[in-house]
Amino acid sequence: MRQLVRTAPAALPVALRAPLAMSGALATAVLVALGILHFRDSGLTGIDAALLPSIDGVEPPWRYVALVFDFGGEPVGSVILVGLIATVCYLVHRVRTVVLTVLGVLATVAVTTALKPIVGRTIHGHFLSYPSGHTALATALALIVALLLTDRLGLGRAAAMALVLGLALVAGVAMGWAEVALGAHYPTDALGGFCAALAAVPATAWLVDRIADRL
Repeated sequence: MRQLVRTAPAALPVALRAPLAMSGALATAVLVALGILHFRDSGLTGIDAALLPSIDGVEPPWRYVALVFDFGGEPVGSVILVGLIATVCYLVHRVRTVVLTVLGVLATVAVTTALKPIVGRTIHGHFLSYPSGHTALATALALIVALLLTDRLGLGRAAAMALVLGLALVAGVAMGWAEVALGAHYPTDALGGFCAALAAVPATAWLVDRIADRL
């Protein structure tokens, strides 16, 4: 019988596979439900109307803070962040996490990009808004960093899940606030982006491990 030997640390720690699969399934359900709720929607409705007085955004100095966060989700900023995280992963010999950094971000961006024209929700008349790609990207990168830290620190399941979900939530809330503050998205767009990353990144990590183990 051939023995399967893992030649590199897993991108998705074994202890987190089941809990992240469950959270990913829940996130997918929320993502789909919000998409249906706001299908072809435009303007402040429902929860968004209760949270926001308008979609005009905030004034300086908070606007400048929001722009700093927003830059991380723009093409140049995102490439810089992905490159930095991938480099760190390579330096600490986490090759699978290097691959996950690239593929996880691409998968998350693909999900949000595909959903926008399908849902067709708009803001300011004609800008497709659901789900928020910036929020999804920030959450995805936080998840990848958290998975790396979990492996490096050798955390147990409970502590690892707290770290993974905690970092993802902090990043998602920060970028989501920035996008809403700039008038680029509704709050539920940000929630949708958070859920997209929570569904896409663990699934991509599992796939990376699956393929790497077979190779």
